[in-house]
Parts: sequence; structure tokens; C-alpha cells
Amino acid sequence: MDLLEYQVKEWFGKIGIPVLPSQRIDHPTDLKRLKIPYPIVLKSQVYAGERAKAGGVRFVQTTIDAIASAQTLFNLPIGRELPEVLLAESQYISAQEFYVAVVLDTAVCRPVLLGCTEADVDWEAAGEKMHHVVVEQEFSPFYARRLALKMGLQGKLMQSVSCVVEKMYHLFVQQDLDLVEINPLGVNAAGEVMALNGKVSINERAIGRHPDLAEIAVKIANRDSRGSMSRHLGDWDGLDLHGKIGILGNGTGSMMATLDLVTSVGGKAGSCLNLRHAFLTDVSPTTFCDRLAKGLNILAADKSIQVILLNLLGSVPQTEEVTAIIRNFVQPEHPETKSTTVRGSSRTRRDSHFPRLVVRIAGSEFNMAQNFLASVETDTDTLIVVENLDEAVAAAVHLAKLTGHKKV
Repeated sequence: MDLLEYQVKEWFGKIGIPVLPSQRIDHPTDLKRLKIPYPIVLKSQVYAGERAKAGGVRFVQTTIDAIASAQTLFNLPIGRELPEVLLAESQYISAQEFYVAVVLDTAVCRPVLLGCTEADVDWEAAGEKMHHVVVEQEFSPFYARRLALKMGLQGKLMQSVSCVVEKMYHLFVQQDLDLVEINPLGVNAAGEVMALNGKVSINERAIGRHPDLAEIAVKIANRDSRGSMSRHLGDWDGLDLHGKIGILGNGTGSMMATLDLVTSVGGKAGSCLNLRHAFLTDVSPTTFCDRLAKGLNILAADKSIQVILLNLLGSVPQTEEVTAIIRNFVQPEHPETKSTTVRGSSRTRRDSHFPRLVVRIAGSEFNMAQNFLASVETDTDTLIVVENLDEAVAAAVHLAKLTGHKKV
């Protein structure tokens, strides 16, 4: 999960990394109450890259020009994303620009400090231009100074850059981050450094340890579109495909095996969710049943999904509650399942778009689940319960094709 630039700079300012005077703009009229002097730069706050090349950065001299530019930016999609916020910031003249970052290197399982004397580089493709220092033991300012020396910096500039890198590292550790990046780190004629743009990538599995991050995660998830669902599936280890069959599994292996089988018999899978892990917006502990109900409702809300294939392999915890959630999902008005409405579907009637559900349960719980679900009163093929995975996949693919033919 990435933060937007204005959020990153709020963090930078709190820990003492130099940032320019700036102001968040939620509407063009906010510029009438601008607290920073002109000239300013307006920046579109989007997650997509190449913002400047797409026209998402505008330099303005007056309030009239700023309002006009803001109106344009709010209606300018960048990477199919419209900004909800702009950042108004003082202009800055750089004599030099550097790249610095702290990243978690999964190959060595250690934080790595990165630095380059050229800005606007990709740290993964910079090659010999990028200098690095692996933090092998407990961090000390020595590591930051070593990076600055590798970059060829000296004197006051070496001290200024190493001080910024040191603060970046402390932020990296405190917030359980995967990446802290300043690109570019500007240096003016007086040798003063300034973080002109920043990026922060949060480790989604650590969100539960940081309530402030959880609030941000919820907002991101709520504004997320169908086209970028996979970006925020987080700990669900999900895949965002574009077929008609949504897949739920209670493990990565279960989910991927189901996906492979669906593809091999000519089916087209849609979003695939792994119920073993919590959703990134869940800040408190969740049960398997909580995740099952949420997963069913997420896939049901996707109008491209015509069939949901639920593959539960091995021991299924809370079998009775699991089957009650399934029953409530396909038959929400059933009087005996009102107590599970919070977890199950909130529908009070069957709407025109409602995916069929194919449930495969393998293990000792199959007979119990089958007996419980046998009494569910549904339309034909709304709910199918089988023990064999091949049969479940074949049924799901068949139902998806039937739905397609009916629409023609």
C-alpha cells in the first residue's frame, strides 16, 4: 500500500526531513485561502507514475491561474485515476538533485540504503549508477555516512544528506515500511537539501499494528475501483483477473490449484481471494468465518462475476457457522439465519445480479455441511455442494457458460 505525496510529506515534516511549505487542496476554491506565497506548483495526487509527463504538475503565478489549473487537474485522469486531492507547494530552484531511499531487500532479508547522484531513476534498474549499503547489524549513523561517501559527497553536503537518510531509516523501522524514497532530493545554491518528492510503501501485513495506518487503508479500499482491486487485496494474496468465475480458497495452494483447473477446462476466472489471511482493512483479529462472509460479498458486488467457486480443502474451522454463512448468502431472508446477517449478505431480496455458488468441501466435514445445506431452498443451480474438486470446477464452468448464453 502506497501513500500519496502529501501524506508522505506530512510524515517527513514530523520527523524533521526538510520539506517545502505546502497546502492540501480539496477543491479549486481552496486556493482563494492559500497560506503560501506565489509562485507555486500544483501537483495531482495520484498513485500512477509519470505524473509530470501526463500534465499532472502545473506551475502558476497567480490565484486566477491556480484556480483554472486546479479545475483542469481535478478532471485530468492519470493512469485512469482522477485525483481527489491536489498539493499546492512553494517553488524551489535546485542546483543539484539526488535520489535516496531505504528499501527492504527480500533477497538478503535486510534493509538497504540506496543513493544516486542522478534523480528520476528507478532503483531496480539503475545498475552501477545506484550505490547501496546493507544494514547488516543494529543501525548507526555510520551506515548513512557510508552511503553519502559512496555517492562522492563531501563536507556539509555529506552531513546533510546522511542526516536525511538516517531519519528515513528511523521512519522505515518505526512504521514497518517496505520502502521510503525521496526522488528527487534537491540541493540549492546554498547547499541546503529539500525533499521535493517522496514515496512510502507500507507493509500491508503490519497495518494491524498501526491504527493510524489502518484509517488510511480503509479510505484507500473504499475509493478503490474494480479495475485496480488487486492492488489493495493485501494479505488476501489475491489475484484480480477478468473472468466470470470468482474463486475463494482457504490457502494459497487451494486458490491457485482451483484457478489452474478452471483455466484448463476452458473457464475464465475472475478475482481470486485467499481466505487464510485477513483483509488489509481489518485492524482487529478476524476469524475464518469473518473472512468467508467478506469474501463472498466482495465477489458478489463485482457485476462481472457470475459464479463463485468456494474450495475448502482440509479441516474447516467452525463448520456449522461456515455453512450458516453460506446459507445466509444464498438465502438471506431465511428466518433462522438473521443472527448472521452482519457477516453474511445484507440483501433482503434477490436482485438481478446474483452469482451462483459452487461449494467444494473436502474432508471429514463434508457430510455435515452437505446435510446442513440440503435444506436450503433456492432456485435451481443457485447452490451446488460437492466433494470432488473436478466436479466443482466443471459445474462452475458450466454455469458460467449458461449465464453467458442467456445474456446473448
